Amino acid sequence: MDAVIKVGGSLAEKPKNLRNFCLQLARFSRFYRILVIPGGGVFADVVRILDRTYRISAKTTHTMAVLGMDQYGFFLADLIPNSRIVYGLKEAKKTASLKVLPVLIPSRLVLKTKLLKPSWEVTSDSIAAYVAAKIKAKKLLLVTDVDGIFTENPKTNPSSNFLKEISTTELLKWNTRTCVDKFAPKLIQKFRTDSYVVNGYYPVRIRKILEEKPTIYTKINP
Repeated sequence: MDAVIKVGGSLAEKPKNLRNFCLQLARFSRFYRILVIPGGGVFADVVRILDRTYRISAKTTHTMAVLGMDQYGFFLADLIPNSRIVYGLKEAKKTASLKVLPVLIPSRLVLKTKLLKPSWEVTSDSIAAYVAAKIKAKKLLLVTDVDGIFTENPKTNPSSNFLKEISTTELLKWNTRTCVDKFAPKLIQKFRTDSYVVNGYYPVRIRKILEEKPTIYTKINP
């Protein structure tokens, strides 16, 4: 598999941009074997609200949030031409080999693994990193609504510094959630995955990463 691409739920906040991104993904799938991992988006946000209000157990919130990823996956598959829903990695590989874009519904795979422990530190970023390792993808792209990783949240602090590269060791020292969850750097480090954080509102950047050409992103070095 050439790449695992996690499509962040934040992209849904701009419908025109998300629709364009999905069209471009379909085009990329003609030339690259890609597997799409859905984020949690508004579906996971509902779980967060319920958890804050009712203090639900970690196992239950984890299960509900992963099922939220399933819902976002069905949503994305409806927007992406030439895509197909898949439930396992063998099916994903077969689908990609046919130049059809697989969109993984992750709950069947994720909820039975012991590596991804129930916690809000383990979100779709970690799940994408896990899947990329399992499927031996050449690249992991974490697609979000910002250009990459910054020293602080660029939405609340416009003067924060953009990082072209950062090591997993440094990210783990920060011990905070950036635009990447707290557990994903551990998996990237463990499996030595070639990983990027990139802005999905500019699909050409995704293409350039696949082509191994310079563009705007943050590379996470394992």
